[in-house]
Amino acid sequence: KITQAVLSGDLEGVRTNVQTALEWNYDVTDILNNGLLKAMHIIGNRFERNEIYVTELLVSARGVHEGINVIRPYLMERGESLPRRGKIVIGTVAGDLHDIGKNLLGLMLEARGFEVIDLGVDVSATAFVEAVSRHQPDVLCLSALLTTTVKAVGSTIEALSGVKQSGHRVNIVVGGAALREEIASALGADGYAPDAVSGANLIEEMVQREQAYSS
Repeated sequence: KITQAVLSGDLEGVRTNVQTALEWNYDVTDILNNGLLKAMHIIGNRFERNEIYVTELLVSARGVHEGINVIRPYLMERGESLPRRGKIVIGTVAGDLHDIGKNLLGLMLEARGFEVIDLGVDVSATAFVEAVSRHQPDVLCLSALLTTTVKAVGSTIEALSGVKQSGHRVNIVVGGAALREEIASALGADGYAPDAVSGANLIEEMVQREQAYSS
């Protein structure tokens, strides 16, 4: 019922069914993985097959957030927190003020259970380096829609090499209309995503691979 409510964009249904599941002592992890996140994967696959539009994707992502908002105070009462699958830092590079794709990616990642730190737009290379050093994310996402800001992507990746050498290994994923896979590779990125759904899938795979390797 939770999954179907998310898929149909029934926000009230999401809230009601998540609350009922909690009252019936369903495990929070089950509610997240088998209800909310399951729906997000289904809706993402539909989007990739061009069966739905961005608006439907957004509504479903908001539905997942509604469910998480029901769970959060319940966990706080028990002195617990939401299980996190990883930490992601995202931002649009210096000289670019576009944020729609970045915001959608952040929403989808949060809906999949990731902690997202959004640095906003027109973010300098120095600010990205500081954020990586401070937050120690699993993945850093750089967005660039203007062709004039491709150079900023390269300089940011170059600046981050010092962080990698200091001991923290962060995967860098880039995306946006100004980039293509071959450009991303030439700039030194670890991955490229043409849209938010493929970006969320790629990041999820990266984090799972790193966690499996470290364990």
